[in-house]
Amino acid sequence: MKRILTLLTLILIFSSINAQTTDDLKNNSLLSASIISVTIGGDFVVTGSFSSTFTERLDQFITRIYNETYSKALQSLRDTKLIEQLNEEFKSISLRGIILRRAGGKTLNIDLLKFRLNGDFKNNPYLKNDDVIIFPPSNEDKNFFTINGAVNKPGKFYFVEGDKLSDAIELAQGINKAYDKITGVEISRLSYDGNKINLIKTNIEENLPLQRGDQIRVLAEETQRLDFHVVVVGEVNMPGYISITKNNTTLYDVIKRAGGIKGTAFLSHSKLLSGNVANYILASKFGLKIKTDEILTTQEISDKLLELENILMSRMSNLTEEDTSYFFAENQLRTLMSETSIDFSNLNDPNSKASNYIVNDGDIIIIPKIDNTVYVFGQVGKKGKISFKEGENYLYYVNKAGGFSDYSDEDVIVIKGQTKEWISVTDNIVKIEPGDYIWVPKDPHRSFSFYLKQTSVYFTILGSIATILLLLNQFGK
Repeated sequence: MKRILTLLTLILIFSSINAQTTDDLKNNSLLSASIISVTIGGDFVVTGSFSSTFTERLDQFITRIYNETYSKALQSLRDTKLIEQLNEEFKSISLRGIILRRAGGKTLNIDLLKFRLNGDFKNNPYLKNDDVIIFPPSNEDKNFFTINGAVNKPGKFYFVEGDKLSDAIELAQGINKAYDKITGVEISRLSYDGNKINLIKTNIEENLPLQRGDQIRVLAEETQRLDFHVVVVGEVNMPGYISITKNNTTLYDVIKRAGGIKGTAFLSHSKLLSGNVANYILASKFGLKIKTDEILTTQEISDKLLELENILMSRMSNLTEEDTSYFFAENQLRTLMSETSIDFSNLNDPNSKASNYIVNDGDIIIIPKIDNTVYVFGQVGKKGKISFKEGENYLYYVNKAGGFSDYSDEDVIVIKGQTKEWISVTDNIVKIEPGDYIWVPKDPHRSFSFYLKQTSVYFTILGSIATILLLLNQFGK
């Protein structure tokens, strides 16, 4: 059924592929004498008789026909859905359970997947004239077995009659040598109706025959000899990746192995971000990545969990639309940053709470450089960094930045460099510290049409209230 849409395309290109292949071979006088005919049948992307030579092995022949067919089909298709269907169809071909029938009646069972794994040429013979290659029906949903656990490449494989445990292990590319001791093998075998499961305990040496639908687990105690590490960036003498133990390496040990903290370190603004969800922050800011191959998956999982958590946390709230957007932003930062409250200024004391903090795999330690400035931006004459001066208030820095503009608002905000807390200078006496930000907002000027629209809305509301009161008065008489 899935081939209906691409069948016509394959029929149209079949003749051109076979003709082109034959012409190419005939043009070479040395090869013309050795041209043979090989037929492909069964569940392959294209079937029929094709030209080959005595020097071509089965895998080479099949790969050539496959590539030529795919290339021709792709050139003739323009619809995206048809191309996607074509790709799925080409991927579904089984490389196991292939039958090669010789003209003399001899039949060979071919496993191309095994040949591509182990290079055993018994599964990749030279072709002969009038050979017929028959591919089995591709039905891995029901005709399969799976293998996982202490193997190099767990997966789902096409089942072939006669498969044994050793075949499954071979297709999974053998036992993973990271595991010190294999304790056994467990085969889960469902009943035909799927309501009962038979657990078969065995070992590798018994090499039991398999059945369709078997799910194999090669059992071994999970190794903890893994790639545990953190990253230290910023003002340390030897920044980079630091290997750690599973759960007993302290922050003090990490900083010591990173060469110690430089005298230029801004310890009060240093941070420890927990978990791999902070990977992309590290990548974008410092050009480093933890476990590159896991970043995308981690981020996708993190996004889904955050979406679910936002829904659960706001389900019974009384948030307005504006409040909801703000809450989601705050919750995203909370989940993403996973920032740990540590006073890095005590790291020189090996007995302090900060020094004895246990780091975890994927933690990111950021120690910035001292920034003895205050950043002023917004409605000022010249935004930028102003050198910090002890005891001066926000007006000093605003004036140094060129003073207030004609459109500035009086409600100046100080954003604390360490906590990112917003403090209005009109309501609080704010102590300015190095690394702080001063934001001078713009006074929102409105046009006459804006006020006219607002006034019309108010009058409309008042008119509606007056109408309701009049009606109530009439009903009361």
